[in-house]
Amino acid sequence: MPRVHQVLASLGYGDAIGNHVLGIQRVLVAAGFESEIIVESADPRLEARTLDYRDALTELDPADLLLHHFSIGSRASRTAFALPNPMALVYHNITPPEYFVGIHPWLARQCFHGRRELLPYRDRVDLALGVSEFNRRELAALGFDPTGILPVVPDFSHLDQPPDARVLDAYDDDRTNVLFVGRLIPNKRPDQIIKAFHAYQRLCDPEARLILAGSYAQFENYLAQLHALVARLGTRNVHILGQVSNEELTALYDVADLFLCASEHEGFCVPLIEAFHKRVPVLAYAAAAVPDTLDGGGVLFHSRDPIDIASLMEAVLSDEAYETRILAAQDAALGRLLAKDFAATLLNIVNGVLAGPRKPPVAVSKDFWRQYKLAEELEAVRDSRPSAFHALPSETARTADVGSRA
Repeated sequence: MPRVHQVLASLGYGDAIGNHVLGIQRVLVAAGFESEIIVESADPRLEARTLDYRDALTELDPADLLLHHFSIGSRASRTAFALPNPMALVYHNITPPEYFVGIHPWLARQCFHGRRELLPYRDRVDLALGVSEFNRRELAALGFDPTGILPVVPDFSHLDQPPDARVLDAYDDDRTNVLFVGRLIPNKRPDQIIKAFHAYQRLCDPEARLILAGSYAQFENYLAQLHALVARLGTRNVHILGQVSNEELTALYDVADLFLCASEHEGFCVPLIEAFHKRVPVLAYAAAAVPDTLDGGGVLFHSRDPIDIASLMEAVLSDEAYETRILAAQDAALGRLLAKDFAATLLNIVNGVLAGPRKPPVAVSKDFWRQYKLAEELEAVRDSRPSAFHALPSETARTADVGSRA
């Protein structure tokens, strides 16, 4: 039986792509496939469940199918591109690099290279899948053919944990709790959330509370900008929590009165569906994949004026009949999503690619594997003798990012 492996840049703990990858692996293993998760890096809590992309070179058989999750440029991606294996692309979208210019230069560069590296896959993959219709349309517009959808069907088991008592003690009171869950990064526009909440607090509910829950790792400078914004506006009761545990997340949804999302770029946005599951009314900016994800549930807004958004917040929070209608629409949208047979869809895709026609092998730079070996040696120097590595000529050191010419 052919083996089916997944390839991605990094396996994160508790993030949308990580949960999707783990869910796919569960379905594949249950169906009898051997399945590894091949990565460049992983959260320490998940490292034992992964295989380093360099070790995969000796583990893979040419007949093994690769499901390549693409969301950023990486060495794992470039290595997979150069292999002869059949491949299906699973596209989670790539954040436009301009969101990170001046804030996170390395990530801006990786997103730029990721968008550039995506295009050669048109001739490499046997099937290109978006995790949303928005992503599929982007693939088709870029010339990928054939395309399809591998939907994100969230596993809500992490929200079935007992709610954290400390969170309940802190926030379960008579105040209105406005919640956002997601990484605190520029494309998700937490600054816009703060401005809208500030307008709502001044005009409607002076005692309201804003809770922002999500990792800001490597974005500490941006976090400082958010704190400066709060101070400049004089907004009270803004709680920026960082990454939270599953028990804390469960409690936050339990105490939330409104989920507010101002993100400008999403490939799917799982927290919207988590809010549906926890029956929290959702108010979200109509951008990228968000309208497709809501599927008629929640309330979409198109204005960037904080006062306009505050007016919508007040409408949802002050009118019980309106809130009831919103929750009913969210229940229906969630029901449609969960009615999709994810396991059958995945296995039909896998079996179809394995049985279908293969695209001819693509050409990579003829010195790719020589450069690959050199990069491994440089990586060992960088890890064991960083001072010696940094003393190397810059052109030689850049070889450590081997594969960019694949």
